Amino acid sequence: MAHEQAPPTIEEAQALSIFTPVNAILLSLFVYLVYTRLRPTPPPKLSAPSPIVFKTFTPKTLRPYNGIENSQVYLGVQGKVFDVTAGKSFYGPGGPYSNFAGRDASRGLAKNSFDQDMLTDFDKPLDLLDDLNDEEKGSLRDWAAHFEGKYLLVGRLVNEGSEEAKEAGL
Repeated sequence: MAHEQAPPTIEEAQALSIFTPVNAILLSLFVYLVYTRLRPTPPPKLSAPSPIVFKTFTPKTLRPYNGIENSQVYLGVQGKVFDVTAGKSFYGPGGPYSNFAGRDASRGLAKNSFDQDMLTDFDKPLDLLDDLNDEEKGSLRDWAAHFEGKYLLVGRLVNEGSEEAKEAGL
């Protein structure tokens, strides 16, 4: 008689049924999904803004920082220059305070006026604000505190030809 093979045992039959092509595909898909979820991701590339160096400005050197000639918007208050670019919708072109951009805004802020005649011409000395009354001085102090608390101080505003301007090479 011919030698007959014994039928596979239950354990052998179960082992053979696990290794099917469908199970191999499912296992491959599972391994791929686990890999894509757990693989390390490269750190995001952050583009840092260029550093701003504290500078000395004169009315003429501050003028280009008006949001039109330069993307940054600076303004001067009581001899301090602030980067108000974060508030460009207010201080930049088309904003309600745009006439102060690139200028000494001290008198206009003190008098709560946006009129052009509140601004000192670029070729004249800085306004000393000697004629302000107590209420206007208080308003200017409040504005200065607002800028100091909200915006980055980037420089000082001095008169053209002053010692400070000469020291800064202006």
